[in-house]
Amino acid sequence: MASTADPVETPAHAPEAGLRADAERNRDRIVAAARRLFATEGLGVSMASVAREAGVGKATLSRRFTTRDDLVNAVFADRMDAYAGAVQTALNDPDPWHGFTGYLHDVCAMQAADRGFADVLTMTFPAAKALEARRTEAYNGFLELITRAKGTGHLRDDFTSQDLVILLMANAGVINATGDAAPDTWRRLVVHMTRSYATPTAPVPLLPDVPAPAALYRAMIRLTRARSDNP
Repeated sequence: MASTADPVETPAHAPEAGLRADAERNRDRIVAAARRLFATEGLGVSMASVAREAGVGKATLSRRFTTRDDLVNAVFADRMDAYAGAVQTALNDPDPWHGFTGYLHDVCAMQAADRGFADVLTMTFPAAKALEARRTEAYNGFLELITRAKGTGHLRDDFTSQDLVILLMANAGVINATGDAAPDTWRRLVVHMTRSYATPTAPVPLLPDVPAPAALYRAMIRLTRARSDNP
């Protein structure tokens, strides 16, 4: 007589499910490890260092992420979402000039919070399609923000979207140079640059306090040592 009991999963299915779970855990460990290393050391970290930090072999890392661009895309997808979201927030501001200056500060703050992201914003990753799509979306929104800010009469007519790229490069340099020695130095740079973009009648943000001489000296020593270690 045929049995009417519910069918049960055969043991043959268990190894396959276990392999899938292991693969997912390894992927999560790799992404978490890369996020930690990129945030503190920038994108110059080797793939071998990421594998060691994650506690996996290089072959395992290569299976999960064929290229560095794949890994960068996985690590920074949420940050690029926030980057694109910052443009939309600025566009929603009823005062376009305030939205513009707020956007500059917010994006530079994102860089300061994560050295890896500071690098991402000044580099391109052609193979990371999703990341580059969000960058393009943010760029198009910024073009609209520029137009609106100029319409207020507060943004100089000669400001272009390339000036944002220059600002991000300069900010990334300051962040990487000062590190923990003078971590708020970027704020003064951003306000100085914002003031340079403003017309004479525009309201401008107040300059933050200048970093203490001792803090800047520590930053200079830190930068000198970094260059000595990487000739």
